[in-house]
Amino acid sequence: MTLPLLAAPMRLFKIALLLLMSIGLAVPAAAVDNQAAAPVSAEAPAYILGTGDKVRISVFGEPKMDGEYVVSSTGVISFPLIGNIPARGHTVEAVQEDIRAKLASGYLKDPRVAAEVLNYRPFYILGEINKPGEYPFVNGITVQQAVAMAGGFSYRANTRRVFIKRALDTSERPVDIKGIAVTLAPGDTIRVGERFF
Repeated sequence: MTLPLLAAPMRLFKIALLLLMSIGLAVPAAAVDNQAAAPVSAEAPAYILGTGDKVRISVFGEPKMDGEYVVSSTGVISFPLIGNIPARGHTVEAVQEDIRAKLASGYLKDPRVAAEVLNYRPFYILGEINKPGEYPFVNGITVQQAVAMAGGFSYRANTRRVFIKRALDTSERPVDIKGIAVTLAPGDTIRVGERFF
């Protein structure tokens, strides 16, 4: 007797569940389209300073401190009054804040500091390329553009894949470039290998 009594509520539950799934739980198409169109990240990653970068630093109201500073081989910027400021491995904003904080601790009252990268450290390209060497970095440069700057591939070059070592990496990694624009970063080393056919 109890089985037929349980079957009716179970049947009603299944019908209600199907009804909810078909009506109440459907996601409008407009919502799906908006999610697909949303950018993954609105901001580019912050630039990390390295040896060879040239930075312009300005201190409002202190023209004698304004100038162009190069990140040294030891990774620091030598700044008037406060000495060496660690820069390699830090963002421009972090260096700017470090200078502001050190100037505020006994040198200037409420210093306003601005910093910007003037010249990025170069990138390097070697291997099966016509003019291997060091080249100036340009924001947004791709591997293909770097190859063109270096005189193009040699006749033995593998034009489908290159090896890239980022400035802070310990080893290079293979990167497919056939039909894909791969963006470089300052300090990158590109190695063009030899094809085997």
